[in-house]
Amino acid sequence: MKGLPLILWIAAIISALIGMAWGIQMSASGDHSLSPAHAHLNLLGWVSLALFGAYYHLVPTAAQGILAKVQAGVAVLGVITIVPGIVQAVTGAGEGLAKIGSVLTILSMLLFLVVVLTSRSRAAA
Repeated sequence: MKGLPLILWIAAIISALIGMAWGIQMSASGDHSLSPAHAHLNLLGWVSLALFGAYYHLVPTAAQGILAKVQAGVAVLGVITIVPGIVQAVTGAGEGLAKIGSVLTILSMLLFLVVVLTSRSRAAA
């Protein structure tokens, strides 16, 4: 594995490690108030980024275009933005960052849909 799939898998693994450590910290402290942010880190960071990377590995033509690179960048930026944004929202520091992260995250999934649909037609040609 190399290129875009590897980058996404590394980002996914880092997300998983942070998520696991955070889960241990929450358990040890008995304070689970930030569990919504923890859950988003695990789902969007570990699961979604790993799935994107797996698709790009399995369909290498999909990873070659600029759109795939933009999609991956937006996805990673979405995780980096939404998780602290949810922390801010839960702690009462405002919802702005969470909203930006949400928009970036849904935009990355929309871009992924376009990548999947267009790479499918390229592979069939």
